[in-house]
Amino acid sequence: MPVFLQTLKEQGLLNQVQITICNVGSRKLSSADDYGAGDWNVFAPNLTIYGFDADADACEAAEAELESKGINWTEKHIPLALGKCIGAVTLYVTKHPMCSSLYEPNEPLLSRFVNLPELAGLDFTIEIETTTLDAFCQAEGIETIDFLQIDVQGADLDVLQGASEILTRGVLGVQIEVEFSPLYLNQPLFADVDTHLRKNGFTLFNLATTYRPRARSPIVSKNRSGQILWGDAFYLQDPIDKNVNPVVKEPGKIFKVACVADVLGFPDYALELLEYLTVNYGDNPQYNFAKTIMKSLSQFPKLVEQGLDSLAVVNNIRPYVNK
Repeated sequence: MPVFLQTLKEQGLLNQVQITICNVGSRKLSSADDYGAGDWNVFAPNLTIYGFDADADACEAAEAELESKGINWTEKHIPLALGKCIGAVTLYVTKHPMCSSLYEPNEPLLSRFVNLPELAGLDFTIEIETTTLDAFCQAEGIETIDFLQIDVQGADLDVLQGASEILTRGVLGVQIEVEFSPLYLNQPLFADVDTHLRKNGFTLFNLATTYRPRARSPIVSKNRSGQILWGDAFYLQDPIDKNVNPVVKEPGKIFKVACVADVLGFPDYALELLEYLTVNYGDNPQYNFAKTIMKSLSQFPKLVEQGLDSLAVVNNIRPYVNK
């Protein structure tokens, strides 16, 4: 749950913040996939979400759901398959559509793990057209994206490679599915994705990993629930780092990174950035977050009992509290 965003909202400090999210592989399987109705909603009405999925029916269903419930943000679901280039490719449709991929399922490997053949085993193939995120953004006049979520079953690096231009314009955070073993033939693995994102200035913040036991084994360790196979990797830009993309060092971008960090559950990083902005740009009321920090920290009884003035961050921002 975010620590600072509600206070920022109440203080009117989010009024001028526009957040744009691209969700590639936007099939909504759970409430966690419904970004607009979750923690990101704090930015509404200044929140825009573009969802992409190769399954036109899934996009149509998502659009119908949005129309039926009414929303206070902008959200569009576009039936496009995004990849690293524009052209015809084979889509490998699996037994559960959520596992379909531009890469062929590695069925010999899948068969060795519990429940994977039933989900990711090949059902049939079709020919489809792919485009790139850069091409879409250029066609739609989208200058920047703040947060990029990618979950396309092994082809996630392909999407990044097709977004090279938009990445340089200041994407602040990325949530991306990664595989640690080739569940799809010839697919890029975590190391490839990690290298690509680090070259683009991103820092790995967390891995939410998934494990599977061997199908033939009647036993599983209490300490290790099988082999690590895939997960979600969370990356953020670090505007304090001297080697970061200069675009991200603008105070408005730093503030957005802090907001994205808070949404994703990294309040320690959000606090570090809000403190940095206050100390370095706090003479501008737009970037003076001293009162925000004080009010947000006062939500924690143990910190209040300890005494907020005993905290180094509070002492650092104290001169800006009454500015």
